[in-house]
Amino acid sequence: MALDFAAGCIGGAAGVLVGHPFDTVKVRLQVQNVDRPLYRGTFHCFQSIVRQESGLGLYKGIGSPMMGLTFINAIVFGVQGNAMRKLGKDTPLNQFLAGASAGAIQCVICCPMELAKTRMQMQGTGEKKSKRKLYKNSLDCLVRIYRREGIRGINRGMVTTLLRETPGFGVYFLAYDILTRSLGCEPDDPYMIPKLLFAGGMSGIASWLSTYPVDVIKSRLQADGVGGVNQYSSIMDCIRQSLKKEGWRVFTRGLTSTLLRAFPVNATTFATVTLFLLYMREGEECRIQDCETQSVQLQPTSL
Repeated sequence: MALDFAAGCIGGAAGVLVGHPFDTVKVRLQVQNVDRPLYRGTFHCFQSIVRQESGLGLYKGIGSPMMGLTFINAIVFGVQGNAMRKLGKDTPLNQFLAGASAGAIQCVICCPMELAKTRMQMQGTGEKKSKRKLYKNSLDCLVRIYRREGIRGINRGMVTTLLRETPGFGVYFLAYDILTRSLGCEPDDPYMIPKLLFAGGMSGIASWLSTYPVDVIKSRLQADGVGGVNQYSSIMDCIRQSLKKEGWRVFTRGLTSTLLRAFPVNATTFATVTLFLLYMREGEECRIQDCETQSVQLQPTSL
């Protein structure tokens, strides 16, 4: 289980660095005011952030996922691996159940982390240097929210996070298992790494597509109240208002940038985790074999 946690940490850090700019674009598109939209689409949003806020604008709020996603991936891969051992049989259903349980457990960290990330990403929109910063960094953001709203405040969006992460991670691990089996990702395969990258990337896309509408509502709820005025009173109120103003297309806002991010991030994460586990387990097997060889050599010969 310790190896699963370590692999998750490494994979998580790699994934954040690759995908955070696309996540910033996704959040901006999801929560922008439909009456006064700043961005026309994914690429216009990307260009506008770079032009108005410099390249660093794409990395706003990265502190929170760099701290949080490392632990989240450690929890996810650790819990999923342990759940599979407890369930016994490696079946598609068990892969889904193990992934879903891991997704539900990590929400404790994921929800506050994404709240801080969303608030930091929205801060200083369109400004190269924010004239008035509400938050100094991700930690300061959470501290201020806690002082003002308490535990409930830093867990804003917890229900929608659970609704997104539980089935989403089930689909994530199920898709990866099916794809790696179909592609025949064996350690001695010369094309193993490209196959792992493809399986990981497509698993991430499948996971996001299965729960994306919930993510839109979660982002809107977590960004709500930044200007001091709360627009939504509940999840259902957010859904009603969003549908009334923007129609069903509201649930696809930011989807392009999400899918552009999903493939490289999850390809990197899964390939890193799988290769790390293979390397470490091969090392363990070699050490065990060496110990067994030495013990045989040290046994006294019978006269």
